[in-house]
Amino acid sequence: MPVRVGLDAEFGLDNSTSAQAVELGMRTAIAEINRAGGVLGGRPVELITRDHRSIPARGIRNIEEFARMPDLVAVFGGRFSPVIIEELPTLKATRTLFMAPWSSADGIIDNDMHPNYVFRLSLRDSLAMPKLLQTAHKRGLGRVGLLLTNTSWGRSNLAAAEKFAATHKELSIVQTAWYNWRDQTLVARYQALRRAGAQAVILVANDDEAAVLVREVAALPKNERIPILSHWGVTGGEFVRQAGPALNQVDFSVIQTFSFFRADQKAVARFMASAAAISPVRRIEDIRGPVGVAHAYDLMHILAKAIDLAGSTDRKAVRDALEKLRQHRGLVKTYAPPFTATRHEALSSKELLIARYRADGVLVPTDD
Repeated sequence: MPVRVGLDAEFGLDNSTSAQAVELGMRTAIAEINRAGGVLGGRPVELITRDHRSIPARGIRNIEEFARMPDLVAVFGGRFSPVIIEELPTLKATRTLFMAPWSSADGIIDNDMHPNYVFRLSLRDSLAMPKLLQTAHKRGLGRVGLLLTNTSWGRSNLAAAEKFAATHKELSIVQTAWYNWRDQTLVARYQALRRAGAQAVILVANDDEAAVLVREVAALPKNERIPILSHWGVTGGEFVRQAGPALNQVDFSVIQTFSFFRADQKAVARFMASAAAISPVRRIEDIRGPVGVAHAYDLMHILAKAIDLAGSTDRKAVRDALEKLRQHRGLVKTYAPPFTATRHEALSSKELLIARYRADGVLVPTDD
């Protein structure tokens, strides 16, 4: 009898690759777990996927379906924080254990659940915004404009940015501009920020809208192109393809929590061998959405250890066990411990790094 794990993510969304990245990380870990004998003394782990297409109502239905499945221990989520935030009441009502390997809105963990059934191995907006603001300041760009998506994710980032700026007077948020999902132009908002005195723009966007902005900024005169420091939603889709040659004409950086190029070589070699057995991945450059892949891989291994510690597929028992695990040597880092009763965030500011796209479209870490 298999032990089931669910994945509720944006598989059917045009140009998105994030759900597939999370799935690759999970399936690679599951292959290793099953090859080593599974969990609970020999039971294989089985992955069941559902597509919410980034639509909250679909996600809620998926969670309800997962909650009814026998021997389903936990559900992993995808990239989109607004979907997960809408799912939280259903997760709470059904006491469904939820694992977040990509989404970053603070409210996903800060959710008023007692006990809290949500665990995250991912970036958090209140870590991301300080890092982006500090990076701008380090580059001599102390006056920034915020260009934010008009969603709960955008509002989460605004709160984080304003809180940080309030205690760091060397930084100034000159203006905030908002855009809506699927907007076909963002350049007027960008220009408004620039005219307000912004030396750089901090962008909170997914791949589609970010590509629109990059193409529009590249078409401006050089003296009107200011640096863009981006949240990581852009890395979960076809951003490089959609931006095209314009990406090489714009100073564009993106925050990450992990890079295969800087990870422990033995851990990467093990991952690559396992991934190659179940996917077309042969080189680091083949990995799309690397943070989603690495986070999901580590989080799946941590969940498997918690299932064994619990000695059961009972969700509350596994939830309690996740808070008691002592250590896991993972791909992203060694977690010691991954979680505690008062900390359901596995990552911290120590893991944050800034990356840029090479001319071939591969995302690589920089030194700033």
